Amino acid sequence: MKKHLLALAIATTFAAGAHAQANDTLAKVKASGSITMGVRDSSGALSYTLGDGKYAGFHVELCQRIVANVEKAVGRKLDLKYQSVTSQNRIPLTQNGTVDIECGSTTNNATRQKDVAFAVTTFVEEVRMAVKANSGLTSIAQLNGKNVATTTGTTSVQTLRKNERATGVNFNEIYGKDHADSFLLLESGRADAFVMDGSILAGNIANAKNPADFRIAGEVLSVEPIAIMMRKDDPAFKKLADDTLKDLMKSGEIAKIYDKWFMQPIPPKNAKVGLAASESVKGAWAAPNDKPMEEYAKK
Repeated sequence: MKKHLLALAIATTFAAGAHAQANDTLAKVKASGSITMGVRDSSGALSYTLGDGKYAGFHVELCQRIVANVEKAVGRKLDLKYQSVTSQNRIPLTQNGTVDIECGSTTNNATRQKDVAFAVTTFVEEVRMAVKANSGLTSIAQLNGKNVATTTGTTSVQTLRKNERATGVNFNEIYGKDHADSFLLLESGRADAFVMDGSILAGNIANAKNPADFRIAGEVLSVEPIAIMMRKDDPAFKKLADDTLKDLMKSGEIAKIYDKWFMQPIPPKNAKVGLAASESVKGAWAAPNDKPMEEYAKK
């Protein structure tokens, strides 16, 4: 019996140690010599692929700044790896340690905070809809009987259905596997509207074959804080990420980085998104916080 209890105690100790290691990102990356950044293929100017395993964007650059400070903290150069994630798998891949820091377009909300942690808000999103420029669609009410595209694993269609202006509006939901796929549904005519974060809509329109064929229309459906995501219960790593971002906010450097990705021509097509920082975005930089979407809704 004592042997069984001893074995159980040893197993429990090892399990606790493994859990601690999983939630100690600084120790994990120091030991392995590498850090993995979760990135998106088509999240507008926040995070997108350049092809050949290369990624760029506002949140990608902010995460690169964080990684530079991680290297200082652990005292060694790290091999930076990029892992493409989707709306469906970004949270589990962060939880299980496949991804150390997720640098895409993830809304910080109360439900997700039960599973993961978020750095201070770096972008505040307005959810709207993209339509064909010649469609005549200008409001939610006109979506009755229409096909509405969104991306699997996102909150946009739920947000649309909850909007009071959508009362009595019956539309057909069709899903893209990622944002590029969802935009293709609109571009090909299989969808009449694509409901998503405004920056993602703007980014996909800017990179379309004929950007003038599309426009962002309709009411603002919700205002959502977008933040860099990491594992829960890792205060040292969160503090390092938060401190890096707060320093960029305090110095004004974050505004320059934003301008680079949203107001200037960006690779690979040298297209310009043309989305100026909103008052909500500037407010998040002026008073750094990691409040969930529900707190924003109370304003």
